[in-house]
Amino acid sequence: MRQKQALAVMMSGANVFLTGAPGAGKTYVLNQFIRRAQRAGKRVAVTASTGIAASHLNGVTIHSWSGLGILDSLSADDLKRLGGSDKLVKRYNSIDTLVIDEISMLHGVRLDMINQLAKVLRANEKPFGGMQVILVGDLFQLPPVSRGVSTFDFAHLSPAWNELGLQICYITEQHRQETDDGLLDLLQAMRDGSFDTMHHELLQDRLGSAPQNVRAVTRLFSHNVDVELINDRHLKAIEDAEYVYEWFTKGAAAKVEQLAKGLLAPPKLVLKVGAEVMFVANNFGEGFVNGTRGMVVAFENKVPQVRLTNGRVVDVVPHTWSLTEDGRVRAEISQLPLRLAWAITIHKSQGMSLDAAEIDLSRAFTPGMGYVALSRVRSLDGLYLQGFNNAALQMHPEIFELDRMLRQASVDLAGVTEDIGPEPTPTPATSKAVADPMLFDSLKQWRLIRAREDRVAPFIIAHNTALEAIAAAKPDSKQAMLGVPGWGQQKIATYGDDILAIIASHAAKQAA
Repeated sequence: MRQKQALAVMMSGANVFLTGAPGAGKTYVLNQFIRRAQRAGKRVAVTASTGIAASHLNGVTIHSWSGLGILDSLSADDLKRLGGSDKLVKRYNSIDTLVIDEISMLHGVRLDMINQLAKVLRANEKPFGGMQVILVGDLFQLPPVSRGVSTFDFAHLSPAWNELGLQICYITEQHRQETDDGLLDLLQAMRDGSFDTMHHELLQDRLGSAPQNVRAVTRLFSHNVDVELINDRHLKAIEDAEYVYEWFTKGAAAKVEQLAKGLLAPPKLVLKVGAEVMFVANNFGEGFVNGTRGMVVAFENKVPQVRLTNGRVVDVVPHTWSLTEDGRVRAEISQLPLRLAWAITIHKSQGMSLDAAEIDLSRAFTPGMGYVALSRVRSLDGLYLQGFNNAALQMHPEIFELDRMLRQASVDLAGVTEDIGPEPTPTPATSKAVADPMLFDSLKQWRLIRAREDRVAPFIIAHNTALEAIAAAKPDSKQAMLGVPGWGQQKIATYGDDILAIIASHAAKQAA
């Protein structure tokens, strides 16, 4: 399926599983969808299964957004407690679309719990309480973390997945690997189970190879302890002045901690001239993206100057990551968007594109780990393989047949789907709901009368902004009112019938 076809399906309002091989452009399509949907007036919650993936999208983890936190099951008491949370009721009812990225790493039981809670909070027995759900990921990537058990709790095996009736958008375009040198064929062979002697020889040819006249080569390891030792050793070997940069944080400690879990930028960054670094944020204007390599060449008033692999020198200034919940910024962390890059873990490399990488898979321990590592590089010429074991080449066997089914479903859907057209020019009516002036006046008149009856100040009943929001959204039920800013359960219980009657009367007059 082409990217524009996938975008058309997503914009139709269907529940979608957006998938494809690394480099197919899943994140690009997702970002295009989020932008278009928001401009069309849709309210979109952007989440991911891991903090790192969430930070790439400027979103939050699904664990945080859902309100489930570390719960691994939902009891009747849990449902009662969470269902009585005004904050969660408001959150779930104030969005139209829920996005969950890196779905391969989300446990199936977690997806079921979100589905169950959404139905309660939205008072709607449809899947996920009637929200549009967009699941994104590659099931061949790293599976859910599974400690102490031999089986994986895959999201695609959950009842919630089946309930959604997902449309499959399997993108087949390829944008990451730039040369036809055998790498794409090798990765595809790993995906479809046809890995043979020829592919094994391709890896053997790269085994023990060392970079020649290539400076910016990141080393990928399966274990974090190896990464820390290598980065620390290389930095200490540089006999030059060090510059220290520490996080600047804003917000409640718990929220800052939550945001911090998803960042690749370290709390304390020590740099020297000659330090190999990697950018961990996107800045297209400056010419770097997440995964871009470079070397510190100078400091100007403590501002590090980094020479990119293309020769361009960039002044690196702090980047701010934020945690947004319910439309409000809850926490912020500012730091240079850099980390030392002599080495990085394979888990943290997921989602990156590297020109060159020195990869050690001799201690790979989970299905998909080798696949993730090998798919980080753009070509075989950039792959320097230091070792691999049998586990490094393993993919989970259950995924092969599923992948074939997903591909066929996507082919069938592509056959009846046109490419999405150009995006309409945004107008106030399409980019943001505007209050109906006549309805707004009627609501203000009602508020004044009700304030006199209750002997309270009008603002106690509702501020103008809350009435404007009602006049823009025109909810048709108390449940729909929960999604309107400024209206909680208590106010809706007290004034909801009056307001809905005013809206219905206004609509009848408009239709007459």
